[in-house]
This record gives sequence, structure tokens and C-alpha cells, in this order.
Amino acid sequence: MTGKQIAIIGGGPAGLMAAEMLSLSGHAVTVYDGMPTFGRKFLLAGKSGLNITHSEDYQRFAVHFGSASERLRTALDAFTPQDVRTWASGLGTETFTGTSGRVFPTVMKASPLLRAWLRRLEAQGVKLMTRHRWTGFADPGLVFETPDGTITVRSDATLLALGGASWPRLGADGSWIPLLSEKGVEIAGLQPANCGFDVDWSDVFRDRFAGAPLKSVTTTSDAGTFPGEFVISRHGIEGSLVYAHSAALREGLSRQGHATLFVDLAPGRSIARLAKDLSRQDGKISLSNRLRKGAGLEGVKAALVRERGSQTLLNDPVQLAGLIKALPIPVARPRPIAEAISSAGGIRFDALDEFYMLKALPGVFTAGEMLDWEAPTGGYLLTACFATGRAAARGLDRWLSDAARA
Repeated sequence: MTGKQIAIIGGGPAGLMAAEMLSLSGHAVTVYDGMPTFGRKFLLAGKSGLNITHSEDYQRFAVHFGSASERLRTALDAFTPQDVRTWASGLGTETFTGTSGRVFPTVMKASPLLRAWLRRLEAQGVKLMTRHRWTGFADPGLVFETPDGTITVRSDATLLALGGASWPRLGADGSWIPLLSEKGVEIAGLQPANCGFDVDWSDVFRDRFAGAPLKSVTTTSDAGTFPGEFVISRHGIEGSLVYAHSAALREGLSRQGHATLFVDLAPGRSIARLAKDLSRQDGKISLSNRLRKGAGLEGVKAALVRERGSQTLLNDPVQLAGLIKALPIPVARPRPIAEAISSAGGIRFDALDEFYMLKALPGVFTAGEMLDWEAPTGGYLLTACFATGRAAARGLDRWLSDAARA
């Protein structure tokens, strides 16, 4: 042991990965978390199959972090998606690649991986303290509220990995923002990411089709064009295909006050082919029959056409074909951040040095979703949390070594 006491606040993927690295370096590491157990968001995300990383070419993978891609590159280079798979295998969790390129544990659960990880950390000497809610800095030390009252903890260095503000019931509630802001740390406001959007559906459409999946479509926004499916909700639209566009739609609403997701309801057929097939239909039959016979649309797809088209447009085969190929869904607002998969915003990279230490608070490092980056679902979020946890741990270890030599 080096004799150095390290406090890590936050027991999610970034904090636990930092604890693993720092304990291997010989430091006395304690991880504090305000919840009764560790990795609660990690476990919930894994209930339907833990998407641990992505198998796509690494050069493409590394640019999925928007404007933060360049800043995160060094951390990602040091812990690539293949490294994530190797690390998981070392904990007894083998992985496989799904048809979408996403990587999952073969058991399709997060709990075996987390249990093995916590056992290994404890074997390495890491102390795991639950029900310790961080409430700020003291002179000297860190203040925690615990079941036994308020305590102050001293540490030689601190690493914060408190997450963003999505799923606050699992612990990531953004309560750290005022604690750091008052110390002069620059923070970009947190916003929902990988989220659904409100849409002003008609009552008839909402009552009949809320919960209906919209399958085998492609969607287009400033983010690009992607195939897949999403769900009509009572509030608007939800699902992984919507999440792929969430940053672009959110930014459009912020900049211009409006944003639209365009849906191709028949991606295998051209406008010309659709217009020809629709024009062959008897104009006296119902719209539902024309759409079914001429375009192969029924159910929620046909209802969407009716919802978004004027009577004049619906009666013109060419205009109707155009609507089917690019049906506009204007979004009104993102769903609340508490419902989002993740959050955008956080500690600005300008507030950090190259080793993830806060410039305003020497000896305090940060990692994970607290930082100002966002990424789509598909394993990108989790991989970056792992990678920044490791990078911040390396930075902290280096800082302690430099201080010891000084």
C-alpha cells in the first residue's frame, strides 16, 4: 500500500472502474455511494440485456460522442470496445455480438458481472460504503450524510463519478451541480439525452394507438437516416430509433423553436412506384383500402398517414406517395430528464486539465456522465464511462506521484 487515501464518490461504472485501477496501484481506496447498493442504474439498464459495448470498426465507434469525440479519444484509445470485452471475460462474463452489432453478455444480465466485479474490488482491498450521500466539501475533507449522522472524511485525492441527472430514483440526480458551481467549476446545464419526445397527437390517434410499435421504417433528421422501429406513446414517440435522433431534435428545438422527425413508412419502395400503385386504386374505395392495397400500409402506419395528411393530399396519389416516404412528425419538446436514458451537459472540458482534474479544485478528479459529453445507446455510453473512469484514475495516480516527488 502507498499509504495514500483515495475517496471515490459514486459507485457506478466510472467510479468502480477508477477504484479497480487505483487499488491495483496500491492506494487505499474507498468508494462512497448514496444508495443502498452499487451500480443501480447499471443493473436496471441490464434488465433487458446489458448492452456493454459495440462491435463496429473502432474508428467509426470513436466519433459517436459528438463535439466531445476528440477530447475523449485518448481515454477511448486506452480502453477500446475489445478491451471492454476482454475485461468482462476476466470477470467470468463472456460476450456475443448481436445482429445490430451491439455486444451483450451471453447470460443477457448485468447482475453476474456486477457481483463478480464487486467481489474482485473487495479482494483488492477496496472499501465499499453505501448510504453515504456526499453533501459538499469541508476544511479539511468531504462531508457525507449517513444513517448514523453527518461525517467528514479526509482523503489525499478525490474522484467524483456521480452521473448526470437521468433516472434520479437510482441516484443520479444532479445534486452535485451546486456543490461544484460554488467552487467555480464551469458546468453546462444538464439536458435529456437518448430520450423520447412529446408530439401533439389528436385524441383519436392517441387513444387508439398509444403503445403501438412502428416497425420496419427509416427515420431522418439532421443526425442522418437510420432504419429500425419506435413506439407511439400517449405523450409522443419513444424507442431506440428516436433516441438516435434525440440530440439533433433537441438542438433543433433549442435553436429554431421547432424540429421534425421524418419517417419513411415504406423504405423498400420508391415514390414513383408508390404513386403508380396508388393511382391504380379505385378512387371510390376508402383511404384505408387504398393504403392497404396500393402501399401495403395498415394499422398504425395507415393511421399516421391519416393523422398527418390533409384531405386534398390524401386524394392525390403523387402527394400521398411523398407523404408515405417522408411523413413529418413535428416534436414539441423532449420528455423530462428523469425519464431519459442519459443526460447531456455537465462539467465542461475547459474546466479540466488533460488528466481529468478540476482546475478549480486541485486533487479532485471527475469521470463518467458528469462530464459534458453524450452518445447514442448501443454500448457507447457504457464504454465511455469505463474509459473515463480509467483515465481519471491514471490522472489521479500521476498527480499523487508528482506531489510525492515535489
